[in-house]
Amino acid sequence: MKKIVLCLLLAALGTTLMSGCGKKEEPEVSSDPVSASVSEEKDIHEGQARSILTGEWVDEELADTRPLAVMLGNTPQALPQYGISAADVIIEAPVEGALTRIMAVFQDYKDAEKIMSVRSCRHYYVDWALEFDAIYAHYGQSKYAKDVLSQDNVDNLNGMEAKLSRELYLRDSTRKAPHNSYTDGEHIQAAIAMKGYDTKVSSDYKGHYQFNEDDDKQIQLEEGEAAVVVSPGYRQNAPWFEYNDKDGLYYRYEYKEKQVDAIDNSQLSCKNILLQICDWKVIDQKYGYLDVDTTSGGKGYYITNGKAVPVTWSKESQSEPTRYFLEDGTEITLNQGKTWVCVLQDTYADKIGFYSTKEEF
Repeated sequence: MKKIVLCLLLAALGTTLMSGCGKKEEPEVSSDPVSASVSEEKDIHEGQARSILTGEWVDEELADTRPLAVMLGNTPQALPQYGISAADVIIEAPVEGALTRIMAVFQDYKDAEKIMSVRSCRHYYVDWALEFDAIYAHYGQSKYAKDVLSQDNVDNLNGMEAKLSRELYLRDSTRKAPHNSYTDGEHIQAAIAMKGYDTKVSSDYKGHYQFNEDDDKQIQLEEGEAAVVVSPGYRQNAPWFEYNDKDGLYYRYEYKEKQVDAIDNSQLSCKNILLQICDWKVIDQKYGYLDVDTTSGGKGYYITNGKAVPVTWSKESQSEPTRYFLEDGTEITLNQGKTWVCVLQDTYADKIGFYSTKEEF
């Protein structure tokens, strides 16, 4: 009997010891919401970085890709354009004959199916290409652009360069020259390699625009003027933008119809619009070539989310980015997404229009 009791006591003692040895301390849970939030963001955006052109999160390799700026025609004969909806920034400016020409700035161009129609350079566009540390693609140039294009700090892909033309540009048989020149991602990469240009963003480049980095809350121009419809006032193509409050984007129209990308027939759209009013003059009476002053500064407007506010702009040198400032002197912050810059002649600034409804327009 004593042996049985002794065995039971030993068994109970062993169970108690095993239970004590198996007990683990509960891990401490961080009560710091900031640390948890930072950790969560790192996980979500691991392998990503913010685009220098849109402020959006993109793959790290893409974020480090040097932009490509392509000169595109914007006349009825050049429409619809191909590949333009993939551009992150569009700069539209006047050329001769009250026409406009577009410089489309891409960061993700390597898989581009087709970009058309590629047109010739005007010297003031080079200043804007330099603002983005971009390789500048064009087919020919005005005589006033030759000296600018020969600068050491300008990396360009010119269709008038015989060897390069065969490597880079093709012709679309359904259109007449000069509106039928096009390229694609494969040919662009081959041409860049032939020229030996760097394909990574320069370590010295600090970016162009200042973007809102709050992914959950957008910039609202509360004190701004209603801008459901925006009319830049260009005389020939008479374009306008219409705001869609469902997706927060502005949709582009010109020549009395939607402006679309022929690749998928999608209408062009953007998150931000900048109207930049510049001094200008005619420098060639025979052909009507213009000189647009890119560095003296001036007035303009910043438009996003259905509102417009007045701004001033400045540009310290040919290659420095154009900066835009609110009336209190602070630099503007753009919402993440695509930006469309309309460069306007000061003579016609009174043609700019903002409308609170489509019916009013």
